[in-house]
Amino acid sequence: MPPTVYIENLSEHVDTEVTLRGWLYNKRESGKIAFLQVRDGTGTVQAVVVRSQVAEGVWQQAAETSQETSLRLTGSVRADERAPGGCEIQVSALQVLQAAAGYPITPKEHGVDFLMDRRHLWLRSAQQHAVLRVRSKVVQICRNYFHDRGFTLVDSPILTALSVEGTSTLFETDYFGRSAYLTQSGQLYQEAGAMALGKVFCFGPTFRAEKSKTRRHLTEFWMLEPEIAFASIDDVMDLIEDFISSVVRGALDRCAPELAELERDTARLQQVVPPFPRIHYDDAVRLLQEAGEDFEWGNDFGARDETIISEQYDRPVFINRFPARIKPFYMQPDAERDDLVLGCDLLAPEGYGEIVGGGERIHDLELLESRLRDHGLPLEPYQWYLDLRRYGSVPHSGFGMGLERVVAWITGRRHIRECIPFPRMIGRLEP
Repeated sequence: MPPTVYIENLSEHVDTEVTLRGWLYNKRESGKIAFLQVRDGTGTVQAVVVRSQVAEGVWQQAAETSQETSLRLTGSVRADERAPGGCEIQVSALQVLQAAAGYPITPKEHGVDFLMDRRHLWLRSAQQHAVLRVRSKVVQICRNYFHDRGFTLVDSPILTALSVEGTSTLFETDYFGRSAYLTQSGQLYQEAGAMALGKVFCFGPTFRAEKSKTRRHLTEFWMLEPEIAFASIDDVMDLIEDFISSVVRGALDRCAPELAELERDTARLQQVVPPFPRIHYDDAVRLLQEAGEDFEWGNDFGARDETIISEQYDRPVFINRFPARIKPFYMQPDAERDDLVLGCDLLAPEGYGEIVGGGERIHDLELLESRLRDHGLPLEPYQWYLDLRRYGSVPHSGFGMGLERVVAWITGRRHIRECIPFPRMIGRLEP
């Protein structure tokens, strides 16, 4: 019996007979030859069926099979430099496993809502396939980066009793008679991990009940969050700079076929090398005002503001030292100006906006208690968090990176809904 192989390994079997299992992606016929584009998840190959060289039943199945029909075929692998992957299959036998009739996503233009309603099928398309492969490889690059530098993975809980990023964007649920919330961030638990293990990170889903319909927002997304004991805001900006540069380099090296499929112009990505510009919040405000924007000091930056700022640079840019009133309760005040905190955002170029947010955390017990009160947050649920300041507190810093925003930037997707397998947005809970 011929060996059953994956398409990605066909080049190892040139001039031998193999069996493939997969789905019909596309088909065309020319006289008495059928050209089947078959995919199996690892790649796509052209399977050639010549009527005069196969049984009539094989030819009929090849002629009648439709898009996304699952099948098993046997044939000889031939080298062909013109074919994707450098190989094609000369088919000798074909078996239909399940005939797919009326597949709804055809090679024509479809509206976004139509495709999102069929996201479970849209994932089979070449470009969506490429985006999810990039996402998978970026996740691996991120994990390897921190493991290689001595960070310990400390998983944060998804159900919590407290707020990290403000009470207005919490998803609430009943927890055996108590109120519990889907986590907005794993950061507070990473701070506990840092006090135990020095350098830690988590990588998991986070949830924000934001009523936002922009191309940069999801209600459920994935964040990577490192936290480091004895680190300042400058230390964490150095880490972010090196990390993001490494992720982009890794993606350029490992995702070349996928980026080519997506027709991503990688020239801008190749410019993502240290150092990244670092500008003070005050300077960012002046930049916007000089650009003719009606922006007042003390406001947070919106999507348009971030785009205008990032367009001034050929690589990601840091904004740091934000007004205290627009940042969370845990941010360490600037010793030189008490109206500012030691926070930083990293803006990606090409209009992709903030991809990383971080900074230095408050390490003084009394100050943290005061900030909790100022934000109208009850002290009781935060007692364990306050304990971190009672028992061996040290300066510490960290950041959060939104995975989908980074994948959107690397792949050139304009909306992050394509950068997660099953996006959750306002009005979308299926599929």
